[in-house]
Amino acid sequence: MGVWELLLVGLVILLGLCGVLVPGVPGSWLVWAAVLWWALEDPQPVAWAGLMGATLALFLSQVVRWALPPRRLRASGATPRMAVYAGLGAFLGFFLLPVLGAIPGFMGGIYLCERLRLGRHGEARAALRTAMRSGGSSVLAELFTCLLIMGAWLGAVLWG
Repeated sequence: MGVWELLLVGLVILLGLCGVLVPGVPGSWLVWAAVLWWALEDPQPVAWAGLMGATLALFLSQVVRWALPPRRLRASGATPRMAVYAGLGAFLGFFLLPVLGAIPGFMGGIYLCERLRLGRHGEARAALRTAMRSGGSSVLAELFTCLLIMGAWLGAVLWG
């Protein structure tokens, strides 16, 4: 697989990561489709193992999301700006504190957005709690899974 094709696969994965944060966009399916494309174009054992791992991870993510409360983020006051802050926080946290940093990064992004909007610590903390209870945990589970798949794909491409 050429460099341009790998860049396109990476771009589709990033588009899928952004799609996780946008309601109605099948972000996790875009991430899976990009890994499928990579596995079909570069039929090596590491690519097929990556595809099987991505499939299993997304299946488990769907099971976890089914067990969590349904998404009612709009009713809780979540805004597109909050989604951007949460997504950037999770993305930065994933790389700054490898893998597990996505969780505090996601929550930190929501807190920062609410702190800037509301101005007080107590109100921002309450808004964070409300956002996480009304569907933020579901978004976090899906985003974390897609970040894991992206990290595994990136590792397989760089070291495989």
